[in-house]
Amino acid sequence: MKKKVAFVCVHNSCRSQMAEGWAKKLGSDVLEVYSAGTENYHEVKPLAVEVMEEAGVDMSSHRPKLLSDIPEEVDYLITMGCNVVCPYVPCKHSEDWGLEDPSGGPIEGYRMTRGLIKEKVEGLIKRVKNNEI
Repeated sequence: MKKKVAFVCVHNSCRSQMAEGWAKKLGSDVLEVYSAGTENYHEVKPLAVEVMEEAGVDMSSHRPKLLSDIPEEVDYLITMGCNVVCPYVPCKHSEDWGLEDPSGGPIEGYRMTRGLIKEKVEGLIKRVKNNEI
């Protein structure tokens, strides 16, 4: 039985989208993956899509989603570090990854964030497989 994980930030346009992409690519055997934002946004950041494609993760079909677009309850809720209070989402475990938003900066910032998110997603997958969370 796969565990439901939701990656949430304000706009669902960059970090949470990258996390969704990595989790689907690396953990689809144990995770049912979602991402969402707390506010509407018109697109996934093009540089986020570009750097993920560099790493072999296709996000061309990704679009920003709202919390109302994902399941009402998940096993794991991961927030990105947006410094805002997230609306309550019922879950068994939650954590904040405290990631800086590279939006508006150079592509190198997106690449650095991509690497940090990959490491965190790999750690999450390992903890799920080992029943540590």
